[in-house]
Amino acid sequence: MLKQRIITALVLLVLLLPALFASTPEPLALLALVLMAAASWEWGRLNGLSLVPALGLTVVCVLLCALSWAAGWAVQAPIGLWWVAGMGWVFGGAWMLRRSVQGWAVWPQAGRWIGGILALWLTWLALCQSKHLGVNYLLSVLALVWVADVAAYFGGRAFGRRKLAVTISPGKSWEGVISGLIGVCLLSMAWLQWDAQHSHDGLSVFSLLRQQSMAWAILGVALLVGMSVVGDLVESLVKRSAGFKDSSALLPGHGGVLDRIDALLPTLPLALLLVQV
Repeated sequence: MLKQRIITALVLLVLLLPALFASTPEPLALLALVLMAAASWEWGRLNGLSLVPALGLTVVCVLLCALSWAAGWAVQAPIGLWWVAGMGWVFGGAWMLRRSVQGWAVWPQAGRWIGGILALWLTWLALCQSKHLGVNYLLSVLALVWVADVAAYFGGRAFGRRKLAVTISPGKSWEGVISGLIGVCLLSMAWLQWDAQHSHDGLSVFSLLRQQSMAWAILGVALLVGMSVVGDLVESLVKRSAGFKDSSALLPGHGGVLDRIDALLPTLPLALLLVQV
């Protein structure tokens, strides 16, 4: 299992890094489109669709991405879009977690399908716009999510006592969340130093938040870390409601695409909202 996990991670890095550092946005947009298409198929399967109808959700997701690209939204999204996406995740995510696993099952199926496709489309759009803002910015957001996840995992294993959401994800603890926040705070301090010495690389999400004030930067980082946890918990809630351990087996050793990008779903749009503000 560990060997499979490492091989899959290396393959993903081989695909991601050239697309991330490419001089044009098309390679990353295309790679992300493939991932979102796979994730939309997984979403359909998690929400009661068989193979062929689930592929229909994939087509809808790809069309939304293509149309928004043609409209130029990957460079500049419509005013207010990130407000709607960000607030939708903050309040909608809290409401979903409050209703827990049992609450998800009573949602109309059509509403679940539409909500999932919109979330994946907005994540793709936010990724493309983040690439337009610069590799340093996009990489800083991705690193924030990755460090929060890794630090939470090890902090939770070492110190975890108080369960965060026992009916949704029994393995998560408040100590893990705090460990993730501490890890990202250390990351942000190091990244701010890098930005100060390499301003020609463009600004990171940490520097853009810091331009407002230190208090705003701390609040913004804490909110992004918290919402990365919400994204993870929401996907766990949906899987538990469907009786699935993983969203699929598309990524050997890692489960499905949704299992890898769940924390990014709220974080990428919300980061753009914070930067706008």
